[in-house]
Amino acid sequence: MSAPKTFHVKSFGCQMNVYDGERMAELMAADGLTQADAADADLVVLNTCHIRERATEKVYSDIGRLRKHGKTPMIAVAGCVAQAEGPEIFARAKVDVVVGPQAYHNLPALVAKAAEGTPSLDTDMPVLSKFGALPARRKVSPSAFLTVQEGCDKFCTYCVVPYTRGAEVSRPFAAIVDEAKALVDAGAREITLLGQNVNAWDDDGKGLHNLIRTLDHIPGLARIRYTTSHPNDMRQGLIDAHGDVESLMPFLHLPVQSGSTRILKAMNRSHGRDDYLRLLDRVRAVRPDIALSGDFIVGFPGETEEDFADTLSLVDAVGYAQAYSFKYSARPGTPAATMTDEISEAVMDDRLQRLQAALNRDQQAFNAASVGRTCDVLLERPGKLPGQLIGKSPWLQSVHLITDAAIGDLVSVDLMRADPNSLAGVLAMRAAA
Repeated sequence: MSAPKTFHVKSFGCQMNVYDGERMAELMAADGLTQADAADADLVVLNTCHIRERATEKVYSDIGRLRKHGKTPMIAVAGCVAQAEGPEIFARAKVDVVVGPQAYHNLPALVAKAAEGTPSLDTDMPVLSKFGALPARRKVSPSAFLTVQEGCDKFCTYCVVPYTRGAEVSRPFAAIVDEAKALVDAGAREITLLGQNVNAWDDDGKGLHNLIRTLDHIPGLARIRYTTSHPNDMRQGLIDAHGDVESLMPFLHLPVQSGSTRILKAMNRSHGRDDYLRLLDRVRAVRPDIALSGDFIVGFPGETEEDFADTLSLVDAVGYAQAYSFKYSARPGTPAATMTDEISEAVMDDRLQRLQAALNRDQQAFNAASVGRTCDVLLERPGKLPGQLIGKSPWLQSVHLITDAAIGDLVSVDLMRADPNSLAGVLAMRAAA
């Protein structure tokens, strides 16, 4: 097999996978390869997610499609499926490279080895060595991701992250600040700090709130966000930052997973329903207009209709601006996978539909309540109509408008109409910063 000259990276799953996919693309470009569409690329990198069974099976389906049609590219499987299944991937599918999420800085060398005819595997988990080996950021979108923390020590009984991403590790303060400055120099106006448990980030006692306060002083950085958080690591310093750091956007993604304290205990979430609601009260006390987001799992082993009713009542109590909800998916190697009292697919389907109806109701209500507001919108990409651009409000709502402004501009917008999944706006008379 000859060495590839073109590449394509396809990422599945969370924002951290999006960040990793971008960094792998930068690695390959720095190695002299040219980015191309998947159908034309000599090398296709599938950057995978292992949280749910369906996501895992989709990877193997994609491999099959790539092998069936047209020319046969070199295939690299990266990310969490690579970490979890390792050598089994070679046995199950015809691929050339398997590389875990802590070792993808070695991708160019693995590809070179595979081009010589030797399938390459690297699922080592060295502590953060990959960040120092990655190329400098050169050109990025107006809203950029920045990984600051990886891994998780919480060991929720349903979750594979501690096994695929390893223990919680925080990147050094100075390295994060340097990369944030480089992102701004490359065109970013908004940075989202990423971590499997981002609010556990700490470097010599500084804590995430201190990092946010430092980033707030970077010239040209207008907005800061962070995701994903665990309720047990939501310290008062971070809550206070929501009240007095202007660039920290009024949006908080704080997964709860269930409204039943009994199920939360079975999940090993280390917090109860009332703990979670009291925490949200503390956040709203310092930032009353904050938009709240969450994650939910329905059909966890042993979940009764009463437990599910607790979830629906928690949704009613919180009023989420947006949320993600899924049916429970048993993942091999997790404690929950061995639990009895499984919930039938029919019951899970019914509960998911009822939950999503409640969540959609609240998202639409939140968007409708935004009509009449004037807010700053960061323009990120073209829309479908001539002259239309799409951006994000401070509350992470998609906003579309017709404007002669440019992508990357922060413009003041009057919100005029709430659509099912977005808002329509017009430029306000007041100019944004």
